[in-house]
Parts: sequence; structure tokens; C-alpha cells
Amino acid sequence: MWVFGGLPQVLTGADPVPAWWGSRWRRWTALALAALGVAMLALSLLAVARVLTVERFGAPVVRPRPLHPGVLLVPALLAPLPLAVRFPLLAWRIAYLIALLAPLLPGQPRVHPVQATVLLVVTCAAGLRHPRPLRWWLWALLLLPVWLWAGPGWAGRAELTAGLALLAAAVDGVGSWRYATRALAAQQERAELERARRAVLEERTRIARELHDVVAHHLSLIAVQAETAPYRQHDLPEPVRAEFSSLSGAAREALVEMRKLLGVLRHDQPAERAPQPRLGELPELVAAARRAGVAVELSMPAAGGQLPPGVAVCAYRIVQEALSNASRHAPGAPVAVTVDRDDRALRLRVANGRGDPPWPSPDGRGPGHGLAGMRERVALLGGSLEAGHAPGGGFAVAAVLPLDGGP
Repeated sequence: MWVFGGLPQVLTGADPVPAWWGSRWRRWTALALAALGVAMLALSLLAVARVLTVERFGAPVVRPRPLHPGVLLVPALLAPLPLAVRFPLLAWRIAYLIALLAPLLPGQPRVHPVQATVLLVVTCAAGLRHPRPLRWWLWALLLLPVWLWAGPGWAGRAELTAGLALLAAAVDGVGSWRYATRALAAQQERAELERARRAVLEERTRIARELHDVVAHHLSLIAVQAETAPYRQHDLPEPVRAEFSSLSGAAREALVEMRKLLGVLRHDQPAERAPQPRLGELPELVAAARRAGVAVELSMPAAGGQLPPGVAVCAYRIVQEALSNASRHAPGAPVAVTVDRDDRALRLRVANGRGDPPWPSPDGRGPGHGLAGMRERVALLGGSLEAGHAPGGGFAVAAVLPLDGGP
């Protein structure tokens, strides 16, 4: 039963970490007070043990008159107070044992006012820090020293028992209110997190819907028109037919990538585990760019061998985005792609010369988020990326990807 479940916790359980333990200065203050309490307890017990030994076995001929054990016990009575800041349950055990054993010392009163006050304080502190079953066991065990060492007669014991019951009820009420307040605050925090998560999912769904309704629709139209153009225009020359075929393939590839992105946005997880592009597919990417009219020169002298998947995907996407930017912002300019590697890193450089004036953006806006996406990919791998105008004109993108940065 839950009632008896609190007794083992009272006897052997540990104190929970308080909510303020994350503050450094509070943590060090609590540990310093706990060390002070242990030192007070140890010094007091050593002094009492020395006095008792001298009185029983004799002492040197010349010695000062020893202090009474009751006086020497005062630091031990106060020791649980600094301990209760961080370890209230441990402080209660110490104060409880002192309350049971201190009256056995010669000349020690049955009920010491300091001892009773400290015991009540640490009992309240431990009761407020722990749940209800343990709280009631703390107060129930206090009845043992009360009935053992209270004054003669049953009236005094009954009065003390009633007083302890009232104090226990008050502490239980305060403790229950604190637990209810904390539970309500935790529930509100969880509700806020859930609302924020729901808002994010709704926004992702809205973005996915807009992408599907606008971008994917137009890409589908481009792919269909590019594929049907050779059949609608019978007198097209072969290079133009190849151009339409390349345009159709690029549109369908963009649709596949868009479909993956829509799956991620809608389900908050990867839509599928399809193979990601690798660095070995760069020649195909360059060939597609050449078919689109971009003069690309690819150099991969020492880029072969096994690469971490993250590095390979990042390198492919950087070259893909750089080629797209070059064709969009510097149409007609030659592009040089260089890929090299050593034992520690893979190095990429995509540079284009000066081209014709860039075509206006379809929506009238300026540059997109291509460079920002490159920087994010490189930062995830712990690499570096430089992008800017080349000394001889044009634009260059250079990236260094550590080979140990892949997932």
C-alpha cells in the first residue's frame, strides 16, 4: 500500500534535487552549508566522546575542568539546520537520532528546547520537499521520542501529540498546495509545447499545400509541355528536340525532389529512404547543365574513393546549387568545377566568369536562399565555405568539407 511505501523512503531514501540546483551560486552555497553541518556534528561528537572518556578512565594530574556534555552537544543539535538546505531528509535522520539518544547522556535534559526546535524545523523542511506518504511517516515517527522523553503523566504527552497532529496537518496542506501548483505549472508548460508543436505542424502543412498547389503544378505543366512539344511541332530540328527532352527531365527530377520535400513537411519525418545523390554522379549533373546550354568544365583529379554519406550529399548539393546560380545570375558565362581531396578534407570550387545580364527573377525578387543553404549544409559538417566575386571577374564558391564530419 502507498501508506507503507513511505517508510523505506524515510529510512533509506535520498533527497531529490531541488529546482534551484541549476544555479551555480545556490548550489555552492548549499554544499558549503552542508559541509559546515557535517563539521559541526563531527566536532561536537568528538568533544563529547573525549569528555566521557576522561570522566570514566581518569585524566592527567593538571587539566582544565571539562565542559558538560550537554554544552558540547549544542553544535550537534544545530548541525541539521545547514544540512537541511540541500539534504532535508538526511538532516531529519540526524536530528531524530539525537532526539532519541541525547537524553541518555549524563545530565542531559529529556527535552532540550534547541533540540525540539531544530527537529520541528527539519521535519517541516523534509515534509515540504517530499510527497505525502513520506510526509506523514516523518510526523508519525516523531511520536516515539515524544512518548519516551516527555514529562511525567499522560496529559503532557497527549497535548504534544495533538500539537504535532495540528502542525502535521498544516504542513501537509502547504505541501499539497505546492505539489498541485507545480503539477499545474508543468501541465501548462506541456500544453504550451503541444500548442507550439501543433502550430508548427499546421504551418508546415500550409507550406506543403502551397508548394503543391503552386510550384508542383507549374513544374508539372513545364514537364508536360516539354514532352509534348516535339509531337505538336513536327518540324523541330534535332538539337531543339534534345533541348526539350533535357528540360522535361530536369522538370521531372525537380518534381521528385519536391515530392520528397512535401513528405517531410507533412509528416515531420523523411517521406522515404531513397538513395541520395553522391559525388560520383557529378558528371551526370554537369552533362545535364551542358545540355541546358551552360559551358561547364569538370575537374576531379583525386576525388574518387569512399566518402562519408553526409559529405558526398553535401558536395553534390553545393555543386548543383552553384551551377544553378551561375546559369541564373550569369547566363552564358563559362563555369569551372574543381573537386579535390586529401586525407582530411574534400575541397570544392565552382567559379564562373562574367556573363550576360542576369535574367529577372520570375517573382520580381532578388537572389534566393541558395548561399544560405550551402552555408547551413557545410556548418553541419564542421567545414567552411567562401563565396564572393572572383579577382578576374565573375563569382566563385569554395568549400572545405572535413572527411570525418559525415554522419
